[in-house]
Amino acid sequence: MNKQNLVEAVHEVLEGTKAQAERVVDKVVDSIIDSLKKGEEVSIAGLGIFSVKDRAARTARNPRTGETVQVAATKVPKFRPAKALKDAVK
Repeated sequence: MNKQNLVEAVHEVLEGTKAQAERVVDKVVDSIIDSLKKGEEVSIAGLGIFSVKDRAARTARNPRTGETVQVAATKVPKFRPAKALKDAVK
């Protein structure tokens, strides 16, 4: 499933235009991204929890040359699936 499939599924439920359904999907995604940018967790019952994890700075190695490289600290998105989602996928 991709974004367009999701828009079509929302369109079937809303019975509006596809443009309205696309705005709804975009708003949901934007809201999740905005909350993660602020460092907040997003918990969706039955789906899971989106959060931000701090990744510490580290020393890595270039496999081609063997040279060591410093990798800067960064923040990465993380998703923990809910039990209901895990059970549904089994």
